[in-house]
Amino acid sequence: MDLQQEQEACWKLELDKVTKLDPSKKKKKKKKKLFIREDATYDSEPDYGYAELLSRVFDMLREEEVSTERPRTVMMRRPQLLAQGTQITVCLDFAHLCTTMHRKPGHVIKFLLGQMETKGWLNKQHQLEMKGLVSSQHFQAVFQRYIDAFVICSCCKSPDTALAEDNGISTLSCEMMNMKLPPHRYTCKKMKDRLGFRFVLCSAVFMILTQHRALANSHGVNSEEEWEMVQRKGQQFTLNGQPFYVNGFNTYWMMTLAADNSTRGKVTDVFQQASAVGLTVGRTWAFNDGQWRALQKSPSVYDEDVFKALDFVVSEAGKYKIRLILSLVNNWNDYGGKAQYVKWGNASGLNLTSDDDFFTNPTLRDFYKSHVRTVLNRVNTFTNITYKNDPTIFAWELMNEPRCPSDPSGDKLQSWIQEMAVFVKSLDAKHMVEIGLEGFYGPSAPARTKFNPNPYAAQVGTDFIRNNQALGVDFASVHVYPDAWISPAVSDTFLEFTNSWMQAHVEDAETYLGMPVLFTEFGVSAHDPGFNTSFRDMMLNTVYKMTLNSTRKGGAGAGSLVWQVFPQGAEFMDDGYAVYLTRAHTASKIISLQSKRLAIFNSLCGWRCKWGCKKKNHTALDALLSHDDEL
Repeated sequence: MDLQQEQEACWKLELDKVTKLDPSKKKKKKKKKLFIREDATYDSEPDYGYAELLSRVFDMLREEEVSTERPRTVMMRRPQLLAQGTQITVCLDFAHLCTTMHRKPGHVIKFLLGQMETKGWLNKQHQLEMKGLVSSQHFQAVFQRYIDAFVICSCCKSPDTALAEDNGISTLSCEMMNMKLPPHRYTCKKMKDRLGFRFVLCSAVFMILTQHRALANSHGVNSEEEWEMVQRKGQQFTLNGQPFYVNGFNTYWMMTLAADNSTRGKVTDVFQQASAVGLTVGRTWAFNDGQWRALQKSPSVYDEDVFKALDFVVSEAGKYKIRLILSLVNNWNDYGGKAQYVKWGNASGLNLTSDDDFFTNPTLRDFYKSHVRTVLNRVNTFTNITYKNDPTIFAWELMNEPRCPSDPSGDKLQSWIQEMAVFVKSLDAKHMVEIGLEGFYGPSAPARTKFNPNPYAAQVGTDFIRNNQALGVDFASVHVYPDAWISPAVSDTFLEFTNSWMQAHVEDAETYLGMPVLFTEFGVSAHDPGFNTSFRDMMLNTVYKMTLNSTRKGGAGAGSLVWQVFPQGAEFMDDGYAVYLTRAHTASKIISLQSKRLAIFNSLCGWRCKWGCKKKNHTALDALLSHDDEL
């Protein structure tokens, strides 16, 4: 098996391969002269279609009692490792990996720990905990050795093997050949006998399929590009081994409007227009609790029509190659939020007095977990893909702008974050998780509170550095709203604050967190005194330049999402921050230019590639960067 690049989002084990034919090594045979009798008569062969030819091939296979299965490919995702401080490393999806290989966890653990010369154990969640810091690259290499030795038949390359131990000796039983095979010391005799026949038939099938595909392509039918999940590697996002810097947007109301056929088209308009200017990630709500067009009408009771509306949103995003950050609950009363959970708790007999009881009450925590479980395990009615397996989803957001002002120490919120991040990861180890923080500094970093927009920000129970150090959190989120935090009147202090606020969080993500930071909301309201579109354009340029400053050096500043993109005809949902791409021409050009810049960075040679890389031509990017002030 080939596992060369640690950037790959999953391992691809190519199984049941037949030996490749090397035309250069094939012995030349003398051509035989063909003599045809003049008096002979021949019936012309009928012209078979693709389906008929393929059917004939498989009929021949069945007659020879040879397996008709296509060469198998087993997809194994890359092990998900999380460091728990500096003493423990956890493999979150260890149980899933063992199940995929059909191997007992005990046998796998014994091999892995012996090879890595460390100690380890299974925790209550059936996750492998190992002493010390174990790198992803080292763990993958050792895991690969286990698969080579104890999973794959080295002759027929079949994964359908069983492992048995007799007096301490491990043997593989290859189910396809029904033979007991000690690892690395066996041959598959039946395979040799049938290899020639199978190769001829497989070659025939390949030729037919190739011709059929060429014919389809000649009529304009092209296969879809593989849609992979974005992963985090160190302080960058990666996709197929390449950097993935984000230029994105927010449109929170998409599920609500998709629930009504008369407004569903607005969702398509959003994705169409966002895609046209190169936006690659959108952020929206996967909640609406107890309100108008509620998704969750009461704890664990859902409106199926609204859920189908969310299915539509995810499906449409995939069509336009836009990934989604799905937020799971609101801190604010809009769309229900934590206040609605408290109402549900009181209705069930609890005596709750504060909305912040959402973070501490066991019943409300269970309500939230139930909602998370329902969303992650939802099978999309449009795509038939389970949400937790859908690469269209970029990440899960625990809560939109969590705050717990009743506990300025931050302990209550920290406990909730720690529990819920691990819970989400236990259900879905493949997708990334972020908290949804605004980015306020708290008691754990008093020296950094000077960057907060006001003194009150340090008293709302959030703590940017401490919160994002919780196990299970993959990247940090920050919001940028100087008009809401400093003064509603537009002034140059907005831009000064934005520069210092973003720079501080990029530095902390690199120095203390070692993870990407995404500026998931930023904007300026048309309702602000002194607002004009020119100032909004200046705000866009300021945020984009700060992101590029980090991008140039491969830093932790992973991108930004403007609040928010609107299509025409949705003005009744406008909160003052809407950017109408079809009529805000200058803003659209700025956004499009940023998308082009990041697209070039994303095409660089690898996740460690920086501005000084000589493997790519940066001429195009130099030209784009020279337009910084022209718009």
